[in-house]
Amino acid sequence: MPENPSAWLMATAKNRALDVLRRERTARTFAPELGRLLETEWTLAPVLEELFEPGAIKDDQLRMMFSCCHPRLAEHQQVALVLHILCGFSTGEIAAAFVSSKAAIEKRISRAKKVLAGSKKLFDLSGASGLPARLSAVQRALYLLFNEGYHGASAESAVRADLCREAMRLAALLLENPVTATPSTYALSALMCLDAARLPGRLDAAGNLSSLSDQDRSLWDAQLLAEGQKLLELSATGFELTTYHLEAAIAAIHTSAPSVEGTDWGAIVSLYDRLKTIAPSPVVALNRAIAVAQHKGPERGLEEIRAIVGSDRLADYPFYHAALGTLELRCNRPAIAREHFRAALALARNPMERRFLEQRLDACEENDA
Repeated sequence: MPENPSAWLMATAKNRALDVLRRERTARTFAPELGRLLETEWTLAPVLEELFEPGAIKDDQLRMMFSCCHPRLAEHQQVALVLHILCGFSTGEIAAAFVSSKAAIEKRISRAKKVLAGSKKLFDLSGASGLPARLSAVQRALYLLFNEGYHGASAESAVRADLCREAMRLAALLLENPVTATPSTYALSALMCLDAARLPGRLDAAGNLSSLSDQDRSLWDAQLLAEGQKLLELSATGFELTTYHLEAAIAAIHTSAPSVEGTDWGAIVSLYDRLKTIAPSPVVALNRAIAVAQHKGPERGLEEIRAIVGSDRLADYPFYHAALGTLELRCNRPAIAREHFRAALALARNPMERRFLEQRLDACEENDA
């Protein structure tokens, strides 16, 4: 018997209710796009056979993610399809996540749907084209789902803890399966825990966004920080170094530092150098440039931002312009900083971002005075 039977029953009932609601939400979400594929014998049989296999994915949402990662699709198509059909992302949100155009994403999703529509083995996750072959795309989709919750392009809010929690729940389920509990999955889960631990400090008492330097670190979730560190240690097996390992290591340095000033920025720049080598992108280069600015000074950071290859892809990203404004302000050039912040404000995606950037514009005025 549990120590507190009534509390145990309440917790069990709550978890059961959540499971039922998730299944109902899954059914509503999948019905328009994929429900018809369950109507014939050749799609039902693989589902039942796979469900009774050892190591089968039991969660409906996670199973559908793997099912959408058809081997005939390139990984970027698989990820876009999962985000659109199963996570409810708009094409604009997916374009922001991929730093791409809406037109390109719409074409990507349309082509992927045609492949799924013509597949007779959509739900068959056995064999060489099963879980291991599709794991990378599912991991990427969960990574982007978490990112959308942490600092995404939603028109309602810059922080959506519900998306973060769902991504963490699904990543934890991957760790329960011996086939998908790989070092990269441990690293991904570690990254999510370490970032999620900082969520309580991302908003101030008035509901405004707080920059890392302004956050009250005492609000960070100590339990999640400990779990993230544990998962990061468990990820250090095998010979593969993934982007999740590097990003989790960067997050671990941030969360173990007593302050922005007390952060080992040199180590963070080194990790970004590795990340830039294995997964080059304008966003990685921008984050590295910001770290360089903390390590070597704002002028050096500006040089790094101006040297970013493909920086035109960041033109619609508000925090690219905000980073330029912040560094120009640190260089005591408020007039130039003001122009960058105005450009960022024009691209703000939700009220939180607008208020955050308006505060930066106010800081320019104060600096002028």
